[in-house]
Amino acid sequence: MPIRLLPPEVAGKIAAGEVVERPASVVKELVENSIDAGATDIRVEIREGGRRLIRVADNGCGIPAGELSLAFARHATSKLATAADLDRITTLGFRGEALASVAAVSQVTILTCPRQQETGQLLRVEGGQIAHQESHGSPPGTLVTVENLFYNMPVRLKFLRQPQTETGHIHDVVAHCALAYPQVRFSLLAEDRQIFQSTGNGSLYDVLITIYGLEVAEKMLEISKDEGPAGTGTSVASSPIVFGYAGIPALHRVDRGYISFFVNRRWVQDRSLVHAVEQAYHTLLPIGRHPLATIMIELNPGDVDVNVHPTKREVKFRDGRAAFSSVQRAIRHTLVTHTPVPGMIHSPRTWPAPDWERRQTLVASSQLTLTRQQLAMEMYRTADLGEELQVVGPVRLPLLRVIGQLGQTYIIAEGPQGMYLIDQHAAHERILYEQMMTSLSEQQVTSQQLLEPLILDLDPMLVGALADSHTLLNQAGFLIEPFGGASYLLRAVPSILTVPDIRAALVDILEMVRQEDDPLATQSEERLIAAICKRAAVKAGQSLSPDEMQQLVRQLEQCESPRTCPHGRPTVAHFPVEQLEKEFGRR
Repeated sequence: MPIRLLPPEVAGKIAAGEVVERPASVVKELVENSIDAGATDIRVEIREGGRRLIRVADNGCGIPAGELSLAFARHATSKLATAADLDRITTLGFRGEALASVAAVSQVTILTCPRQQETGQLLRVEGGQIAHQESHGSPPGTLVTVENLFYNMPVRLKFLRQPQTETGHIHDVVAHCALAYPQVRFSLLAEDRQIFQSTGNGSLYDVLITIYGLEVAEKMLEISKDEGPAGTGTSVASSPIVFGYAGIPALHRVDRGYISFFVNRRWVQDRSLVHAVEQAYHTLLPIGRHPLATIMIELNPGDVDVNVHPTKREVKFRDGRAAFSSVQRAIRHTLVTHTPVPGMIHSPRTWPAPDWERRQTLVASSQLTLTRQQLAMEMYRTADLGEELQVVGPVRLPLLRVIGQLGQTYIIAEGPQGMYLIDQHAAHERILYEQMMTSLSEQQVTSQQLLEPLILDLDPMLVGALADSHTLLNQAGFLIEPFGGASYLLRAVPSILTVPDIRAALVDILEMVRQEDDPLATQSEERLIAAICKRAAVKAGQSLSPDEMQQLVRQLEQCESPRTCPHGRPTVAHFPVEQLEKEFGRR
């Protein structure tokens, strides 16, 4: 094909595809425009998860009549004029692409009136083309209505999720905007029902209460600007200043989605900063759990590049190490100051060994990158047993004789080829997974009715996960009924889910399903069953009787894939007889 310029409508759709991924992207761009316009009250209304309608109203400065049509042109902006301005961006928007991108894939109506004008302007844009403009009565501010999103991009429309899921993503955007700007009053209505409203009184803590509830907010520790080595009150230009809130170590979740970062009030995603937070909680959290934190970072606008991602989700620091160190030290200082470290570490294990404290730190560390297999190797190295370790080879396990339990985590067993260490949690996960998958395929999953139904109040993101997985949850043994709004009644659970806190277990399961990052579970059904089994399996640190260990090993021997848990971690480590003889000088 010859080289040629793309037609404007095609180029517009390509550009829009980078900026507008889903309805939440539209809400983000429009709300950020409202914030940049100086609004103190922003109201968002959606229908059908934003697919049919998104309406954002604000009391900001409005758009002058002579500039309104220009606002929908690509690369038209009032927020910078020269390339040098990119080095000191202080607004959320700056590229001049948002309105043009939204208008290219939807039908947009905007009604706006600057504070100094008596009459506003109404403009309608369809598929990127101005269809109508007229003078119109309007209060000061701007009202943008986006209808029929992706009506002219059917391929993108197919990829939208259930309305509840899309509503959850929109709620996430509005909630994070409220965290970044607690002095602005935000409201979110879905199908004419209010699902979020912040006070706008300037208190970040009040916004946390609105988002997470009082019970969770009370477990959040304030990180003061002038507290700790990272926030010594120095000027913004000299070093990053960190403040916000971090949860106590007892407050943790199954994924990292509850760690939020704001750089100069811009909500960003940064793996390095996430690692800094988790480093601050080093040895304080159970393995596989993650903290809650809302972290604000203030620094000179010239020390951070916000123009590195199409949707401005990521930023690049001039001094990434300084940002990492500031976050890590500020959180760690807060945790140590307000919650003494010795009181945070609770381990029921009674592993008799001269260097138990060092081993306990390895086991408890949430930053430990070693697998269970490598951890077992490390422990045997310290006992001078050697450095080589192999995962058991055959698909089926040989018959094993249980000898005992090590550290209330591993079952020690003897087989014809040597010694075997079995991770009791990973092994039980595998057993339950194969049992449930078999029962599900035969439609013989058993449920346990609760004596009294449990009322579940879920945040919108989990409501979306529940909506996506409701049928599968019922097939897996749950019985969940709507109870109005974001509340549900839980009447029955799978028989294998014998845990003391059913409510917390279901929340964990929904969070794991929402992650959708299990490399070995490519289907929704497998992800759900793996999540249920992870929550139902015996835990590391749990004492097992000889009969319980024997039964678990016998069931693992019958599994089709006994070598790994459903998430891919090894269940068994094998120390061959030859290796043992070599280590003890018998060879």
